[in-house]
Amino acid sequence: MRKNKKERQKLLKETIKTNPFITDEELAETFSVSVQTIRLDRLELSIPELRERIKNVAEKRFEDEVRSLPLEEIIGEIIDIELDHTAISIFDVKEEHVFKRNQIARGHHLFAQANSLAVAVINDELALTAKATIQFTQPVKENNRVIAKAKVLKIDHLHGRTLVEVNSFVNNDLVFKGEFEMYRSKK
Repeated sequence: MRKNKKERQKLLKETIKTNPFITDEELAETFSVSVQTIRLDRLELSIPELRERIKNVAEKRFEDEVRSLPLEEIIGEIIDIELDHTAISIFDVKEEHVFKRNQIARGHHLFAQANSLAVAVINDELALTAKATIQFTQPVKENNRVIAKAKVLKIDHLHGRTLVEVNSFVNNDLVFKGEFEMYRSKK
């Protein structure tokens, strides 16, 4: 049975608070209303769209975890991290990231995403790239979503080095791979 607007908005608020990753389409189905009605309700209640909610949750979750650099300096959005083990970030390629003549992403953006993820995964306040071996395997186009996955391969506390492998994908196709030798404090 349909709820009146006031009841629906109250339940909408509670539902999004419980599950911030729920889509407008799922909400519309849950409340038996149109997607447009859900969007208007969200607007009235000052509830951000899904993408912004995901970003807010990630920032709150990771701001205390990432030690090596501020979250706003990371290229892409970190969606998962386990310090000194693994990390994942998402980078959406937009018009400002591509060459105008062919809409192919400029390589430095893909490198920056991978490099900043390699820095972020280090559980140390000091993390600098000492050496990087990289390879671009396929072109990335405007409107592609690049998912970068970092994995710590080796930690050498004696010499203050950590080896991090980063692989980046578009639709499960490898587009970039890199091995980053990171300098860290000798602890």
